[in-house]
Amino acid sequence: MGRLIRAITGDGTIVAYALDATDMVRQAETIHKTSAVVTAALGRLLTAASMMGVMLKGKDDSITLRVNGDGPAGMLIAVADSQGNVKGYVENPVVELPLNAEGKLDVGGAVGRRGTLQVLKDLNLKEPYVGHTSIVSGEIAEDITQYLATSEQVPSVCALGVLVDTDLSVRVAGGYIIQLLPFADEAAVGRLEQNLKRVPAVTAAMDAGQTPEDLVRQVLDGFELEILDECNADYVCECSRERVENALRSMGATELHAMIEEQGGAEVLCHFCGKTYRFGAEELENLIPPAK
Repeated sequence: MGRLIRAITGDGTIVAYALDATDMVRQAETIHKTSAVVTAALGRLLTAASMMGVMLKGKDDSITLRVNGDGPAGMLIAVADSQGNVKGYVENPVVELPLNAEGKLDVGGAVGRRGTLQVLKDLNLKEPYVGHTSIVSGEIAEDITQYLATSEQVPSVCALGVLVDTDLSVRVAGGYIIQLLPFADEAAVGRLEQNLKRVPAVTAAMDAGQTPEDLVRQVLDGFELEILDECNADYVCECSRERVENALRSMGATELHAMIEEQGGAEVLCHFCGKTYRFGAEELENLIPPAK
């Protein structure tokens, strides 16, 4: 289970979110059977979605991050609720690429360096909020930073990391998002910039045993810091047989009859958790509404 904290500086100029996402990324890797570079890409997106989820105000609000790049991994999706729970999907879970010039997993190469990041917020209004930005690097963190700055007009710093071990298991995963509030002065901005130049990478810090609080305190060194709250977040899929039945029922009698005649039933796969729901011909018949 992941651990997520929210903090604010004593002068109220900077708010910070930090997350240990190791367990949730391990669960995603187990479900989707991703190769190392795709585990890193999807894990970063899940981490970002979780932190952006807790930024939402309503209890039943949710956020969806969808990355459509031109890389071999194809489309990546992460969905989070306001408690930071996430689920995700990747179009092509197995991609093999050489390490990048820095000797690290080439996440940008797998995702692609052209395309879009779409952010959809379901705030339980008539229409969801939808924002788009162009992919900056495909490394996910830079793309999230760009989105927050341009679409939400919030100067932010996003750092994400997934360390995949030699046996392809997830060793550590996590990240942080730092946001400047409108009344942050130049001194606060300058101090933050200096701190960011010397903080270690997320994976290096976490692999050395640092907690989400440690990450935030390093980035905000020199600021008085207050931890506002913390929560546990996990990889959670809400699919159920009842929900699948409702989805099938909504397809209408013509489509259901066609499934019965052509396939003798239906098999529905949840892309987020890998669970399969099977329906026989008689079960589909029972889902067809009576003729008026």
